[in-house]
Amino acid sequence: MPELPEVETVRRGLAPAMLGRRILRVEQRRPDLRFPFPERFAARLEGAGVTALKRRAKYLLVSLSTGEVLVMHLGMTGRFRVERPYDERDLEEPGAFYHEHGAHPAHDHVVFGLDDGTRVTYNDARRFGFMSLYDAAAITASPPFAAMGIEPLGDDLDGAHLARLFAGRRTPLKAALLDQRMIAGLGNIYVCEALFRARLAPDRPAGVIATATGRPRAKAHVLAAEIKAVLEEAIGVGGSTLRDHAQVDGTSGAFQERFRVYDREGEPCVRPGCRGIVTRLVQSGRSTFHCRACQT
Repeated sequence: MPELPEVETVRRGLAPAMLGRRILRVEQRRPDLRFPFPERFAARLEGAGVTALKRRAKYLLVSLSTGEVLVMHLGMTGRFRVERPYDERDLEEPGAFYHEHGAHPAHDHVVFGLDDGTRVTYNDARRFGFMSLYDAAAITASPPFAAMGIEPLGDDLDGAHLARLFAGRRTPLKAALLDQRMIAGLGNIYVCEALFRARLAPDRPAGVIATATGRPRAKAHVLAAEIKAVLEEAIGVGGSTLRDHAQVDGTSGAFQERFRVYDREGEPCVRPGCRGIVTRLVQSGRSTFHCRACQT
């Protein structure tokens, strides 16, 4: 499933094409994705101007001039393709991925036609993604947003905040970081990578980074910094492409080439001076990759 860096990469790819434009036509080619589309979905979008395009956790939020917000989630295999008029280069760029799994035109389910002739197509082979419309004035109090924690790339995330969240918790550190009620948007890949960089074992109690009074230990500051660093690095190279993710121009992300522990089971630890081997354990049904020798 695309994680925060992949969703942010998609947002940055869509913004130049959609921001400030008006949606003239919407081709809704099926009645549902993971969930049914909202009532009169296409009609409510047609004629609306795009005033903002943001991300909250792993959701894309398109603010509309009508006072509604188009909320989109990519699910497992969702992706967008941007085709600009009269620009052969842009039309050809998606070609490398056009017939890969998840990009076949049979899975083009929604097409947005913009007022400058640009077409933005949503493609989703497994249809685990979804689109819905929310009242902008009430969206923060609506599920799933009402229960979401802080943004990991926002100013709120620092060592002191992590310590307050995790103080006294016996939950494994990795599980606590994946709890969307505390920090919204962190996923399996980037939590594994951040914990490796911070030299923290994923199965230690989350409260290990805080004192009994909830003050941050040194590791809390290190972990907060490494979470931000790994996310920003991944965004900078277009996220990770393991199977289905592609940017809106059809190119793949490159962060998978920089994995230090994720999906490297049985390989030597890359940390200089460490003689450990990357191992895998299963936590809450998810694979966790780590080095027992240097993550303590």
